[in-house]
Amino acid sequence: MLNTMKKTIVIFVIAALVILSLLLWALNTRFDLREMLMIVGALILVGFAVWLGVKRVRGSIRKEPVEDEFSKRHMTKASSLAYYISIYLWLVIMYLSDRSGLETHSLIGAGIMGMALVFLFSWI
Repeated sequence: MLNTMKKTIVIFVIAALVILSLLLWALNTRFDLREMLMIVGALILVGFAVWLGVKRVRGSIRKEPVEDEFSKRHMTKASSLAYYISIYLWLVIMYLSDRSGLETHSLIGAGIMGMALVFLFSWI
């Protein structure tokens, strides 16, 4: 039970740090389409993390188990599907990197954000 609460607290702390970082980044950047897409993607992922944290807190208040067999199997299926889709995502990014003038760090950031969003949508 204590380990579960530690994980839940970590979820909320990381979500707060990401939101703070996004605010600082938004104050120091110009807004074009790429930056807006990155901010929206990060906010979607933070919203998902907060939703999972709230779900865990409600479950621990009701004395429900955090992870049962169904949720573990669901997470395994979602992660394996996201892995296979992410491989193709990186292939598309490699193909587009030759044809676009984007910097390497922007492509890598977009790929990581894409992997997280692919996992989110495969989990849903």
